Amino acid sequence: MRRLILHMTMSLDGFVCGPNGENEWQLRSRGEKGKAWVFESLSQAGLIAMGSRSFHAMAGFWQTSTDLLASVMNGTPKVVFTRQPSLELPPASPTAGNWAEPRIANGDLAAEVQHLKEESGKDVIAIGGAGFAQSLTRTGLIDEYRLLVHPMALGAGRSIFAELPKHLELQLMSTTIFGSGVAVQTYRPG
Repeated sequence: MRRLILHMTMSLDGFVCGPNGENEWQLRSRGEKGKAWVFESLSQAGLIAMGSRSFHAMAGFWQTSTDLLASVMNGTPKVVFTRQPSLELPPASPTAGNWAEPRIANGDLAAEVQHLKEESGKDVIAIGGAGFAQSLTRTGLIDEYRLLVHPMALGAGRSIFAELPKHLELQLMSTTIFGSGVAVQTYRPG
């Protein structure tokens, strides 16, 4: 059985984006060591899970990117969660990798996640937007939270822990701090 790991970037005050989805601040303070950590973390995935909005936003960028993360983002199979019966795929480039043929999960979120976890293989790492992360957090099926906390306060925005049905107790497993001030905090449900 594989684990579901939620991999999210957030501000010091707990927001993954501003009130209108602003997220450009996320790249400002990551630094080279932080980027290397993200690469290593995502390299552990057997499957990258995301919502349809994140899929469309990322597919066009990563297919043509020469960034260090492009190889892992293009080479790792994807599963896209959507409420739609099908997914309109973006035009594929010669370097489309696994963006061209994602798996589609459009059933009950908890059932779809449980099915993925029961498959054999390396862990499923969920990335993407606040709404998708909130939905996953509410299922109670996340096995590990990898939170990249940036030294920035937004004052308002969207939290992955909004509207929890009950308190979520987490156990801190590790903390890694980079010279840029970004702290990676890894938690497991406690």
